[in-house]
Amino acid sequence: MRKLIAKIAGREHALEFWRDGERVVAAVDGRQYELEVRELASENQGGEYLLINGTDVYKCRVGKKRDGRDSFEVIARGKSYDVTLIDPKRLRSAQSSGGHDPGVAQVISPMPGKIVRILVEPGAQVEAGAGIVVVEAMKMQNEMKAPKAGVVASINAEAGATVNAGDVLAVIE
Repeated sequence: MRKLIAKIAGREHALEFWRDGERVVAAVDGRQYELEVRELASENQGGEYLLINGTDVYKCRVGKKRDGRDSFEVIARGKSYDVTLIDPKRLRSAQSSGGHDPGVAQVISPMPGKIVRILVEPGAQVEAGAGIVVVEAMKMQNEMKAPKAGVVASINAEAGATVNAGDVLAVIE
């Protein structure tokens, strides 16, 4: 299973998907879709696909944009969409490599789950690696840690709340 964040028209959507042959199961913001995907022969740079959902058939074209390696133009049902895919794991590891970097860092939920505990208050001074929030997923508790030393600017979750993969739980300045 792959978990990403899809940024479309300025809005972020949690995206989880896995492929089984020509069948793709995808969850977008928690809503699940089962699709059959067939690649069409394409002579241009972008790939063309048929997406089959039961009796509904959609043709779409996906082309990589030049401004970034994870940016695409998707054309479906006569409309064009700019889509940027963000891997929360790669984002988190890039943030954690700079423990003393100036600027803002986000604590991001790596998976859907439930907030068990909030370990710090906004305004608290924290060191890199200090526990910020505890998320329970699949009966395991995961402590989300500060990617850098700084001040907790905000906590965007509360105990008992459910979160999606890629949700920003806290901001460290």
